[in-house]
Amino acid sequence: MKATLLLETALKHFAEEGYEGASLSKIAEEVGIKKPSIYAHYKNKDDLFMSALHYSMESQKTQMASYFNLSRHQPLEKVLSGYFHWFAKETDENVQMKFIIRTAYFPPLKLEKEVGQLFDPFLDDMHRHLTRLLRERERHQKVLYEDDYSKAALAFLTIAEGTMTELVYSGQEQYEKRFEAIWPIFWRGLAL
Repeated sequence: MKATLLLETALKHFAEEGYEGASLSKIAEEVGIKKPSIYAHYKNKDDLFMSALHYSMESQKTQMASYFNLSRHQPLEKVLSGYFHWFAKETDENVQMKFIIRTAYFPPLKLEKEVGQLFDPFLDDMHRHLTRLLRERERHQKVLYEDDYSKAALAFLTIAEGTMTELVYSGQEQYEKRFEAIWPIFWRGLAL
């Protein structure tokens, strides 16, 4: 119980204050333990940070799968465009997503390689999931112009990442403007 609380408290501090700003003493105090007790679970701050990131990414992978699963009966365009709204809401309300986004754009320099080693498979999994989704949907809806589902999924992820950058650096309003500008063009290029 304390181990999970420690991990969740740490990821909240890392999300709000970044790696450098997060204090192990404050994390321990919030959990109700002494700072040395952290070392019973983690070797050091780096280990705690990477464990919190891994935990957050696994949790968010489940959240994304849930989004696509719950929207599986909607038309493909609504599912794909709805992802952008879901993502913005998650980023605003979910501390794990805030932590992931902060770390993706501003990783601690000393952990940059390790962070990349977690993000690459995460993005590869998302690419495979979207490719499978497009292939399965095409069997029932016949809406896609191109049958290279992998390329279509990669194009979607590229659009998502571009708008995500706007959300990180400029906020919700600019994110929405970017999405509204690109989505009709992207969908026209993807659909019949």
